[in-house]
Amino acid sequence: MMKATEVRAMSKDELNVKLDGLKRDLFFLRMQHATNQLDNPIKISEVKRSIARIKTVLREKELGL
Repeated sequence: MMKATEVRAMSKDELNVKLDGLKRDLFFLRMQHATNQLDNPIKISEVKRSIARIKTVLREKELGL
């Protein structure tokens, strides 16, 4: 799980790359959950929160906040 300070320190390009990776991870976690192969279902919510953090920081940077 990433902290907001770590996310804010990253550039827009790094954030976009990280966002793509997290979306891919979320897809595979959902597939594992659907096939009952996922050991820790809490990981899904952690990844979703990380995605939300990154999207929030990207929007802040877009607005210039």
